[in-house]
Amino acid sequence: MNTLRLGLLRGGLEIKQFLRSRESVVFTLAFPLILLTVFGAVFGGEIKPGVTFTQYFAAGMIAAGLLSTGFQSLAIQIPMEREKGILKRLRGTPMPRAAYFIGKVVMVLAIGLVETVLLVSVAALFFGVKLPSTAGRWLTFGWVALLGISACTLCGIAFSSLARSGRSGPAVVTPVAIVLQFISGVFFQYAQLPTWMRGIASVFPLKWMTQGMRSVFLPDDFAANEPSHAWQHGTIALVLGGWIVAGLVLCLLTFRWTERD
Repeated sequence: MNTLRLGLLRGGLEIKQFLRSRESVVFTLAFPLILLTVFGAVFGGEIKPGVTFTQYFAAGMIAAGLLSTGFQSLAIQIPMEREKGILKRLRGTPMPRAAYFIGKVVMVLAIGLVETVLLVSVAALFFGVKLPSTAGRWLTFGWVALLGISACTLCGIAFSSLARSGRSGPAVVTPVAIVLQFISGVFFQYAQLPTWMRGIASVFPLKWMTQGMRSVFLPDDFAANEPSHAWQHGTIALVLGGWIVAGLVLCLLTFRWTERD
């Protein structure tokens, strides 16, 4: 078999392993849904005429869900596989190393798609979130999601090398993901965050993923309330593309197959 076919088969196995792990399913799929439900039920009202808080918050949660699927899940799973010797055994098989990474990408894309569909469906059915009404907005939704989850996936693989053991993975990764969500305006209006916090957030992908998703779900004139006074689609694509390149370089430089590789 060629590398691509092996990678796709490996992706199917990765999906099965993910679904069999109760912790992974809860924290990756269920947790964003729980947050959406809680915040949507508690915080009502409008943040601007015609724009409910749920409409604003749901867009951010979709971006946060992609971060959870691509970055958080991989940065926790890979150290566990490394500690158990799974990566070492895979490295010793005839399977091309690239097939392992293709399998991870397939798993992330599949779970990310399910996560996004669930969040959009719950937001629309139970909280009255208005879905994009034009093909152009759905196209923006698609490329922001694809670039965002690609950047998060590569960063998650690279970040997995920081955890010294599988048990320390959640302790190392989870605080980073939570802090990024807070400073990127997932839970609050981005314009209300301190200037220094917005400056830090603008370095990382989540802020731009969140901004891109809000450009899809919020009216065009809402951008006047944002610090940038525009949705900046060109900048969003540039930053996310830059993180894809940076994440790939970091993966090549830092990835370890064994604990003492």
